[in-house]
Amino acid sequence: MKISELRREYHSRICSEVVRIRKDKEKGDYPNSADSGNKSSINIAWGLFNRLACTPNYERVSEQTAGGLFEKITKDFIENAFTLLYHLRPGKWHYTTKQTAISHFVQYEHLSYLRAIIQKDKDLSSILGGDYIVKPDIVITRAPVSDEEINSKGEVVSRQDNSAILNPLREYNHKKIHPILHASISCKWTIRSDRSQNTRTEALNLIRHRKGHLPHIVAVIGEPLPTRIATLALGTGDLDCVYHFALDELKEAIIEIDNQDQLDMLLRMIEGKRLRDISDLPFDLAT
Repeated sequence: MKISELRREYHSRICSEVVRIRKDKEKGDYPNSADSGNKSSINIAWGLFNRLACTPNYERVSEQTAGGLFEKITKDFIENAFTLLYHLRPGKWHYTTKQTAISHFVQYEHLSYLRAIIQKDKDLSSILGGDYIVKPDIVITRAPVSDEEINSKGEVVSRQDNSAILNPLREYNHKKIHPILHASISCKWTIRSDRSQNTRTEALNLIRHRKGHLPHIVAVIGEPLPTRIATLALGTGDLDCVYHFALDELKEAIIEIDNQDQLDMLLRMIEGKRLRDISDLPFDLAT
């Protein structure tokens, strides 16, 4: 199966499970990814709706439910697409939306010890708080590998010597096996200023508190308005990149309504390598 086919299936599921039409007596109906107080947001959201061939569904779905469904569907797409690239990035991969605390992963397992100490000391708790324990929306982890797998094409390691005994990839080196965090993915069906700041804060915590290599830190969004996307995508140093669930369709929708300001912002993010399509994400995860 091609990535483009998985992308179409992904959009079909989002249309049927996430997208809903909301009614407004004054402003008219609008898709639930739009900001009802912003005309451009509504027009672009309708453009996306039409290009993805969504069917109008007026059944009420809360923002929290829509967000949870968007996470689950996005996780399924990433898992299926990344599996197609297994020959480029082999390993025992696991994908989940259970919002597991990062202290369960090898780069951050020391945070469990830190949290236990802080919980016993009220003064320390008031100083440090607990915001460093991030729970990503989607995580991709890799299991450490056995010596048998490492030596499958010839002897590379031996338990009779002291070589390669500190790295986390080798299962033999773990007293207690912790998976390796490969990617932390934030999922946002819509973006408001507070949500973008939360995503950045989580990313900075992942960067600052790691012991070992940094996992991929990305965001997947459904937000229709480029100026809102920019609050998350512009700048460097925290997120690797932001991925829109339907970037090509978003660009076409903005061109159709002839909103030059929004188009300029969109092109700025794309050309600046800060915004990509969801179909690019599996390949970036394979690097």
